[in-house]
Amino acid sequence: MTLRRRALWPLALLPWVARANPVAEPAQGDLVRWPEVTLLDGSRLLAPTPGAQASVVVFFSTTCPFCVRHNAHVQKLHERTRGQALRVLGVAHDRHEAWVRRYLAQRELSFPVSMDQAPLHAALSRLPGTPVTVVVDRQQRLREVIRGEMFEEDVLELARYARA
Repeated sequence: MTLRRRALWPLALLPWVARANPVAEPAQGDLVRWPEVTLLDGSRLLAPTPGAQASVVVFFSTTCPFCVRHNAHVQKLHERTRGQALRVLGVAHDRHEAWVRRYLAQRELSFPVSMDQAPLHAALSRLPGTPVTVVVDRQQRLREVIRGEMFEEDVLELARYARA
């Protein structure tokens, strides 16, 4: 299947990211060491047991117009994969929790969201900008880092990681 992503930037093409962050950038295939972070509902994000579930993590901002459309597709993915071995997580690049809560309510987004962007960026990707979508497979290995807005069918295709 040919994906029609609008932008996919291999990390090797962005050497300035590595210079700005002396700790090694997570690479495709690396085992993810999930940090402890808090979700907006006050619960803690727990690291999945290897083999239990894959994760799709979307870094976004409430001021990003591309994120509005992208997050609508992520919401569809979240709804269509309930009960499957896939966790959907949003990570807000915002300072004010009230803004994020209002953004989620206005757009009827129900996937879990954290504002703990620094530890999640360190564990998953330091790629700048929003939206950035990161996929971790069921074995907890980093599989994809996708920069930019994606088409709906490409976001929904990420459900394949729940079955792999």
